[in-house]
Amino acid sequence: MSVMVFDIETVPDIEAGRVLYELDDLSDEDVARSMFAVRQQQTGRDFLAHPLHRVVAISAVWESRDKVEVKTIGTEDSSEKEIIQKFFSSLDQLPVLVSWNGGGFDLPVLHYRALKLGVQAPRYWEMGRGDQSFKWNNYISRYHWRHLDLMDVLAGFQPRANAPLDMVASMLGFPGKMGMDGSKVWQAFHQGNIKDIRDYCETDVLNTYLVYLRFELMRGEINHAEYDQRSEQLQGFLESSEQQHLLEFSKAWNPQPLSEA
Repeated sequence: MSVMVFDIETVPDIEAGRVLYELDDLSDEDVARSMFAVRQQQTGRDFLAHPLHRVVAISAVWESRDKVEVKTIGTEDSSEKEIIQKFFSSLDQLPVLVSWNGGGFDLPVLHYRALKLGVQAPRYWEMGRGDQSFKWNNYISRYHWRHLDLMDVLAGFQPRANAPLDMVASMLGFPGKMGMDGSKVWQAFHQGNIKDIRDYCETDVLNTYLVYLRFELMRGEINHAEYDQRSEQLQGFLESSEQQHLLEFSKAWNPQPLSEA
């Protein structure tokens, strides 16, 4: 069984903002500022509605057999459509999807963007019509395990018990947020710093993967020795990387064997 732990980074959909709010004469920066202001008036927060997010990065930790790696889909020059299509096409391999708030944010955003861009995702939307096994375990249904939203599950499906990833990761001794946070992604994008966004997305998804390993230990899917082995495997991948953000994550992590605790 392969596992794909994923995370997305987004910026305002300037094109949609211009249409919805009749902002043709404004710069991209001013359109974004106006979109945030409208949302602030509507909800008291400037976090945009799901359909108004544009995907700029999708990163994943892939775990398959005795191999683990972290990577970001596409290149810095890839279009949004190419990135999203590659994400959904990767589900043809039937990995278990793992996320932090993927059911509440990442996947709904991907739904709207795929709808807008004409992306096809037949395996993702399979719910038993073409493959009977998906009737009882698919990517869509909240209580199925083909997509595991760790935030949702750990909160017992109670929104008032939800916690941010940074809090949980830090509580468990993992690095947590490094170098950036979601509020800075638009600024980085506007300045053309796509690499910084992709690097940040990878460190976020690494935190999610580490929480996932601890969850697998808690529910008895792996034992302490297996947990330590998989942690060491990831650490080995990070230490052999030539990418600075992964090396920094490795140094900030410093895993302690649980089997000896």
